[in-house]
Amino acid sequence: MDKIHTIGRRKTSIARVFINEGKGIMTVNKKNYTDYFPTATLQYKIKQPFVLTNTEGSYDLNVTVKGGGTNGQAEAVRLAISRALCKINSDFRAELKPEGLLTRDPRMVERKKFGQKKARKKFQFSKR
Repeated sequence: MDKIHTIGRRKTSIARVFINEGKGIMTVNKKNYTDYFPTATLQYKIKQPFVLTNTEGSYDLNVTVKGGGTNGQAEAVRLAISRALCKINSDFRAELKPEGLLTRDPRMVERKKFGQKKARKKFQFSKR
């Protein structure tokens, strides 16, 4: 098996994942994934596709991620990993699809409108 390249997005984060068979080494922006995502919840989000497909420790990952915050980046990486696993074996799709890991979350920050304080909030109105 050669390297498989996939892309995942969430909010303003973009993750590129290069996956190939190996011992389960995960690097995110040339750091170990536990250093880049220090909290247990973010680490769980990244491992989730491997746990559902019972493939933990069988693939090496090289991830480059940019933009957004840590949570958006972790979810972008999760989407990219899920897509890569489906490219490797199409049977994994049946386990990942019901969990919602193959769906790109379309929610984005609403733009600020002119003449307003924020996207929906208005400036204080004074009658007199």
